[in-house]
Amino acid sequence: MNIKVTSRHFKSHDSLSEYAKNSIEELSHFYDGIIKAEVIFSFEKARNSVKIAELSLTVYGAVLTGVGKSEEFEKSIDLALAKIKTRLKKYKEKLHTKDKKGVRKIREKE
Repeated sequence: MNIKVTSRHFKSHDSLSEYAKNSIEELSHFYDGIIKAEVIFSFEKARNSVKIAELSLTVYGAVLTGVGKSEEFEKSIDLALAKIKTRLKKYKEKLHTKDKKGVRKIREKE
């Protein structure tokens, strides 16, 4: 899995990018078909310095995205990861239901 970390309008610390990479690598426990992941850090100065983490996962046939906003980047990453986990589980369930229907049709023909 390729992981790309970018920061908009500032330079992030190495510890922040390592935290993001480690937390994204944990997603491989849920689904091992993740092709690439992108993390984008940004912040809004106008609103009390709200920090935003955008995650996008590319899996076979789909792109899953999640956005987290909070006062700290680590919390934002965790919020976005929670959204991605639910979407990844839903994507995985859809794959399994599609495969089961195909197997049933083949069995009925025999």
